[in-house]
Amino acid sequence: MPILSLAGACPSGGVSGGPSSAWPFPALLAVASILAACSSTSPTPTPSPASTVSSPTPLASPTPSPQPTPRFTNEPDTTLEGLIPSTLAGHAIQKPAVTSLALTPGDFGSAFGDLGHRFASLAIAYVERPRLSLYAVRIDGAPATTAALQPSLATAAEYVGIAGLHPEAWKAAVVGGHQVWTRGADEATLPGTHLYCWTSGQYLFLVIGIDETLNRAMVTALPGEAAPTPSATPLASASPSSAPSGAVPSATPS
Repeated sequence: MPILSLAGACPSGGVSGGPSSAWPFPALLAVASILAACSSTSPTPTPSPASTVSSPTPLASPTPSPQPTPRFTNEPDTTLEGLIPSTLAGHAIQKPAVTSLALTPGDFGSAFGDLGHRFASLAIAYVERPRLSLYAVRIDGAPATTAALQPSLATAAEYVGIAGLHPEAWKAAVVGGHQVWTRGADEATLPGTHLYCWTSGQYLFLVIGIDETLNRAMVTALPGEAAPTPSATPLASASPSSAPSGAVPSATPS
């Protein structure tokens, strides 16, 4: 009920008739009831309690393992250096200190693709006459196989100054009981020059020299991956398509 209509009905100070014109007591009670009813407000709804169920926290993505990166510092590796003999077939082996080398594992590893990123230390040795050079590295991580070197053979040879080489020029061989890759005695090399490249799992070696007796003596003196024992029963020749990828072809001891 609009309050203005009640106020307009209420005398402000009586009328000319005096006290007799005041509202009777029952009427006042009725007005008070009406005003109380009009002034009441609807109860405020009680808010529902906040939900206690929280959203699941998303799991963090696993951080990928860092990939190996080339190492361009020279640090002494006494174990690696100790593998290289001091004399061989009557010839003194020169082993310059790594601190005097301008070459680092990362530089040498550039010829070996992803495997070269795991080259941790480098040692170099040489014989002045007859000329022979040896590059030896220690490999971090999983062992490397001689078979896995095949894609890098051409660039490895280019690294030691023989340009224009192709992987087909290399062949598998067994020297001193070790599986190796070898090449030489062709138009891309000086007469008598041969290269050998192989691993022992933890180490990789590259030899280049002009004297085959000295070359083979160095290959034999260093660790290597043992050649497989020939089967007692000759196996049928496998077609090229059936050979496992990256496998070293059958090699005849030489």
